[in-house]
Amino acid sequence: MTFEELRAKANGLPLKPGVYIMMDKTGKVIYVGKAKLLKNRVSSYFRGEHEPKTELMVSKISAFDVIIANTEFEALVLENSLIKHHMPQYNILLKDDKGYPFIRVDVKSAYPSFTVVSKIEQDGARYLGPYGKRGNTFSAIEAVKKALKLPTCGKKFPRDIGKERPCLNYHMGTCRAYCLKDTTEEEYRESIDAAIAIFEGKTSELTKKLTADMEESAAALQFELAAEKRDRLRAIGHLAERQFVIAGSMADTDAVGYFRGTAKSCFVALHYIGGSLLDKDFELFESPFEEDEEAVSEILRQYYERRGVWPKTIYLPFALTDKEALEQLFSESAGHRVYIETPQRGDKTKLVETANINAREETERATTYEEKTSKTLEWLMKALKMEVPPERIEAFDISNTGSTDIVASMTVFVDGKPLKRDYRKFKIKTLDIQDDYHSMAEVVSRRIARYKSEDEKFSQLSDLMLIDGGAAHANAAKKILLEAGISIPVYGMVKDDRHRTRALVSPDGEEIGISSHPAVFALIGTIQEETHRFAIEFHRSLRSKNSYQSKLDAIEGIGEKRRNALLKSFGSLKAIKAATLDELAAVVPKNTAEKVYKHFHAESGEEENYESN
Repeated sequence: MTFEELRAKANGLPLKPGVYIMMDKTGKVIYVGKAKLLKNRVSSYFRGEHEPKTELMVSKISAFDVIIANTEFEALVLENSLIKHHMPQYNILLKDDKGYPFIRVDVKSAYPSFTVVSKIEQDGARYLGPYGKRGNTFSAIEAVKKALKLPTCGKKFPRDIGKERPCLNYHMGTCRAYCLKDTTEEEYRESIDAAIAIFEGKTSELTKKLTADMEESAAALQFELAAEKRDRLRAIGHLAERQFVIAGSMADTDAVGYFRGTAKSCFVALHYIGGSLLDKDFELFESPFEEDEEAVSEILRQYYERRGVWPKTIYLPFALTDKEALEQLFSESAGHRVYIETPQRGDKTKLVETANINAREETERATTYEEKTSKTLEWLMKALKMEVPPERIEAFDISNTGSTDIVASMTVFVDGKPLKRDYRKFKIKTLDIQDDYHSMAEVVSRRIARYKSEDEKFSQLSDLMLIDGGAAHANAAKKILLEAGISIPVYGMVKDDRHRTRALVSPDGEEIGISSHPAVFALIGTIQEETHRFAIEFHRSLRSKNSYQSKLDAIEGIGEKRRNALLKSFGSLKAIKAATLDELAAVVPKNTAEKVYKHFHAESGEEENYESN
């Protein structure tokens, strides 16, 4: 189907909820989406302009189908099913190799043990979790075993009871030696139950019970048993402080964070139990073309379905249009009511802010400079209607003080980085009055003339030319390029009231805002500031040099040759002033040295008698 046919088909869709399925020319499904109103959503792809990634996806659409649903909830469930079945290229697809470990307890055994598994089986065992990283889960099991003095050796119970002497762990005080005949199955089971309580985050209930048992033993004058309960209480308290317990199936609240980067984006879930943060989970993926609300809705569904556990409440950084449908889906899957909220103030808002900060940090850590730059230049290509990303950017600025020492700078950025060896400086030659537009035209004309004369220092043209100034500055440069028969996009860099780059402007006055795109804003701001700095430094050095020249030129007998000799020998006007007569005479003739010496010392009010030899 042609683009016009696709648009006509989309405009003919009903205003009903449903799912749309985009296909390429081979019939392969490349994107699946849901919509509350099919006509509005699908037709939006075939009108107006889009971000580069969306534009690319739309360019590959050769056909599409829709499935009408009775409710938005039905559309959401159907979309989930179709995404899992087709695994479309342009849908957000979280990595499926991230297994969430469970702790398995064989409760049917007389002496249960803990193992780490990847999924729940219908085998009558008890499963705790899921938890975060497998390494952390194994460490938590070992720590809990030591705290409760459960066996960490390879002995099997009851098979090995009474067969061997206790191992070193018993003598070190980290095991109660259940391999001895005088320990009971009930004692072992009590320790296992305590361990399960710790893994489930029920340390407060366990602490209360142990405290009561300790006091009861002490009252019965069973001081050794009371001391053992006390030691266990301390060990559990230590575990709680170090947060060995990972938020698993008992997490009651998740705070979700989301950050969209130039190349990668990140979803973060912070798991809380009773208000305490116990674990962090995050997912990194290529930045999607969907709006943030759509993207987070899709990620939430994949994340919790794969994880298999839902908290009571999920806090989000922004409201979702399909919130009610998501709550229904999660509640049915979890077997309990799941609430989705977007807090506006107070402590709940701070939880989401923390999650957002974590999402941003993970994104920045995972995104390379090259990836960021590539996406930034892609955005510029699209925004400026260029055919390719601007790999080489040249920027120009004029600097002057009134009508004197008018100069210009040219900086070069390649792949977003300054290429200082290609920087160039210009003295304005055709003006003796201040005229920034004429100055800019002269500089660009000389730059192009050097290119046409095959000057090696100007041998490569830029993909994009940026001018410090507004539309008139850009237009002055554009006219020179047109006269030379060279086609290079030219834009002015416009600053706001606080001297920050706020937009790019075409020679015709069309503004392209960049403040809403942090990476682009940073790049253009850096280019403008660097070009301005380079021009200012050149202007100051020229003014300083001219200042030296004017003071020396005022002395009889000092021409250009002797002036340059003095500056080259002493390095500065201050050093010339401080020089002795003999030091000056070593550079210029004796009579001239005397005049230089007398000029500066008379100027400073000093008087010194000296005689010519």
